[in-house]
Order: sequence, then C-alpha cells, then structure tokens
Amino acid sequence: MPPLVPEQLSRTIETLYRSESGRVLATLVRLLGDLDLAEEAMHEAFAAALESWPQTGIPDKPRPWLISTARFKAIDGIRRRARFDGAQRDLVHYMEARIHEAALGQGEDDEEIEDDRLRLIFTCCHPALPPEAQIALTLREVCGLTTEEIARAFLVTPATLAQRIVRAKAKIRETPIPYEVPTPQELPERLGAVLQVIYLVFNEGYSAAAGAEVTRAELTGEAIRLGRLLAELQQEPEVLGLLALMLLQESRRAARTSATGELILLEDQDRSLWNREQIGEGVALVEKALKSRRFGSYTLQAAIAAVHAEAESVAVTDWRQIVALYNQLARIQPSPVVQLNRAVAIAMRDGPEAGLAHIDAVLEHGELANYYLAHSARADMFRRLGRTAEAKSSYERALALTQQEPERQFLQDRIRQLK
Repeated sequence: MPPLVPEQLSRTIETLYRSESGRVLATLVRLLGDLDLAEEAMHEAFAAALESWPQTGIPDKPRPWLISTARFKAIDGIRRRARFDGAQRDLVHYMEARIHEAALGQGEDDEEIEDDRLRLIFTCCHPALPPEAQIALTLREVCGLTTEEIARAFLVTPATLAQRIVRAKAKIRETPIPYEVPTPQELPERLGAVLQVIYLVFNEGYSAAAGAEVTRAELTGEAIRLGRLLAELQQEPEVLGLLALMLLQESRRAARTSATGELILLEDQDRSLWNREQIGEGVALVEKALKSRRFGSYTLQAAIAAVHAEAESVAVTDWRQIVALYNQLARIQPSPVVQLNRAVAIAMRDGPEAGLAHIDAVLEHGELANYYLAHSARADMFRRLGRTAEAKSSYERALALTQQEPERQFLQDRIRQLK
C-alpha cells in the first residue's frame, strides 16, 4: 500500500485500533501471559506504526505486523528491566522461546486469534471479579474503549473507573485467574456470567440509570458488537437469544424519544421509525434459538420482543402469546421484575382491574417497593380505571424514585394531565 499523508494515516490507524485492538491484545495476553504487559506492548506497537508507516506504507496484513512488533517491544522492555532485576532474566528466556516457537509456526492464524478473543472475554468476566470490574475490564480490554469513555457512560470519575481496572488486573494476576476458555462442564455457569455482563452494558445504554438522556447509543452499540463476537465464537442458543433480544430492543431507538428528548411509550411510538433490518435479524435469531429446545431466559425475552416487533399496533398485539411467554419466563426466572412485566401484559389482555390486582400482589412482596416502574405501572392502571387521586399518588411515588430526567418529565406530564 502506498504511503499516506499524516492526517490520513492517523485516521486509518485510529480506525484500525477500534477494529483490531481487541484481537491484537487477546493474542498478546496469550503470548506474554500478563494483561498489563500486553496492553503496554500493544500501545507501543501502534505508536511504532505511526512512526514507520508514513515511510513504508501500511502492511498488507496490519494485524500480524502489530502483534509481532508488540511482542518484540515487550521483550526489549523486559531485557532492559532484567539488567537491574535478576529475577526478570528467566522471564526473558521464556519469552524468547515463545517468540521462537511462534516464528517456527509462522505466527498466529485467524482461528487461533479468535480463540484468543474468547479466552480474553472469559477472563474479563471471571466470577472471582466483582460485577462492576467485569464490565469495566470487558469494555476496556475486549472493546478497546478508553477509561474516560467508560467512566462517562457509567457516570463515574475516570479515577474511580481506573481503580476498578487496576484492582481487577491485580486480582487476575494474584489469584491467579487462568487465561482460558472454560471446560464443557464449566461452560454453562461461566457463559451465564459473560452474557450477564454484555446485557448489563446494553441495559445501561438502553435505559440509562440517571442523567439527561434516555439512552446512550455508544453502550448499546458496544454490547451488540460483543454479542455478535460471542455468537461467532460460541453458537449456543442463549448467546443467539441475547443477541436477538438486544437487536429487537435497539430497533425501537429512533421512536423512543421525541425530537426534544421526551420519552415516548411503546403504545405511542411511530412504528414506521423502527429499524426493520434489526427486527428481521432479531426474529431470525430467536427462531433459531427456540428450535434448539435448549433456550433460556434471554431467548424467551427475545421472543416477547419479537411479538411486539411484528405487531402493527398495540391494539393488534398478540397479548395472549405474550402472557404465555411471561408464564414460561416466570417459571425459569422467577424474579419480581418478570412478575411485574407479566402483570402489565395481563392488564393488556384482561383489562386494568386484573392488571392492578397482579401489580399489587407483586408489590406486597416488598422487593419492588423502591422500583419506580412498579409504581408508574400501578399509577397507569388507576388512570385507566378513572381513579384519579390514587393514580396521582402512585405517579408521585414513582417520580420521587427516578433519577433519569426524561422519565421525570414524563411522570410530571402524567400528573399534570390528571389535574
């Protein structure tokens, strides 16, 4: 490839970093055996690319060039430290032997690099790490997001986020947590942790816990990218089910808020704005997962989303099928939130009186006492029944519990409409 002007080269390398850093880092972790060392070497390799590619042009295969350069940068760094620390000398010999083996094997092939990425995902999502550390590490090391980007998305300071990553890396090193794909016996439990991390990332982007915006597209986009990667590497029904669920929920993004940022409920959304390409892909994935007969909660949630996605309006939605799917979901994942969603579906099928009875039963258990959506749903039942005072009281309770500005505006509008 001919040399590029500096501005073009910088943009090209930045794009390459976004698309390839996850693969490069994953392979370097396998070769170097240390996450910090691999990350440092990778950044040095990209810096070397900025220096040398203006003269030599971009290699036909940039990824092997970056891996090879990073590997030798790491060796050079360890050699320098070994001059002052005798304990490093054995590590230098070990690393040189690994490089020699890789050279004999003509480097890493694509299949091995994809296996490396799978190993890195399972390492970042190891159950020995706290959930917030799993999320931070996965976005940093697998997706290549900067510390500042992740901190901004989760409304914490970069220093706090950096500390989570430092502690997580120390835990991996000290435990030590093996850099490997779980055995077939361990896979179901470990895969569940990975899927949970991906869905937590998606949910924070789909319905931000606080702040001025309903959604954060950069997080839902990263979660879907992670879901696609996992689906390529691990063709398990629940992996397909989670990817389907995220695509079907994301398909409604353009219709979920007004031009001025107000929240728009499902029943009031302009369905012509829904992304039909994402819906088509999501429906195909959920059908494939259902056919396996080995699906779980993500696939059932995706099936519910698919019923909504294929309906032309709320009025013609197949609420009987949705209630039946919630019944099945409640059997395998008996959570209060599932029961609340089931109660709302029952209200759509059988009327607000039936829905209110089920919502009150859920609230009696106490777990959702401070969950604003439970009080908002209860308020909506009262509103539909014409019980204005009780509706107002429940909307005010929901308003006191939410931190998201568009949600607050929506609830305030509902209270004003009651007056």
